[in-house]
Amino acid sequence: MADIVQVESAKRRQDRGAPRLSALRRLAAVWLPSIVFCVCLLGLWEALARATASPLVPNVSEVLGEVRRLVIGGFALRQIGITLGRILAGFSVAFVISLVVGIAAARSVTFRRFCDPAIILGLTVPGLVWALLCVIWFGVGLTTPIVAIALGIGPVMVLHVLQGMKAVDSEIVEMAHVFRLSTRDKLIHIWIPSLTPHLIGGARVGLSLGWKVIVLVELFGLSNGVGYQLNSEFSSQNVAGVLAWTIVFWAVMVVIEYGVLQSLERASSKWRRVSDL
Repeated sequence: MADIVQVESAKRRQDRGAPRLSALRRLAAVWLPSIVFCVCLLGLWEALARATASPLVPNVSEVLGEVRRLVIGGFALRQIGITLGRILAGFSVAFVISLVVGIAAARSVTFRRFCDPAIILGLTVPGLVWALLCVIWFGVGLTTPIVAIALGIGPVMVLHVLQGMKAVDSEIVEMAHVFRLSTRDKLIHIWIPSLTPHLIGGARVGLSLGWKVIVLVELFGLSNGVGYQLNSEFSSQNVAGVLAWTIVFWAVMVVIEYGVLQSLERASSKWRRVSDL
């Protein structure tokens, strides 16, 4: 009898531990590859620093020391907040415009052909050009980064909206036409749900491009922000400082990617069937 009780107790302990073990396995599957990549990158950089023995290639401890200096006291967070606010403002403008233009271009062949040269031009012109032109046109102010970022990322986001509109099920479109749904109902119940994965993909690309544009704008025409601080570290030939600012902002973008964008992506694609093969 005692043996049976012990066996039952062991089974209950195993049953309680199984969900915990499963959760640990899921966390390991999600985070372990990224952690391994970061460790390999740090090891490779340290080996390169020791092999070159050059002040232009600081070792990992020097870079981490600069990161600690920037983070302690909140100076880095204040500058990143300024830069991130500018990126989000420009991204918001580009998002709204690209959504309107993309849906209109997908529904009208004539309007699409009218917009094609502008889209190609926007994809061709480097962010450096937009940064310089906006600094010349608008000077020092909030308008400069907003317009430069919107011009830099708008065409890419328009393409994502066009691709999303093409992916809408034709049967659903025909059904909406038969039931004479209003444009508002089509937008809320058909277009936006179908566009959500493409909008998230466009947001991911747009934020990365916006970071590249804002650094140039802050470098050429503004007196604060991450781009200005990078230029300041460059002027003093502080390579570790340049890398530290890059790492700190990269960490913020990682939080946005994993904490916001991927969460939205999972929430918007729960209804999709995923194959395990």
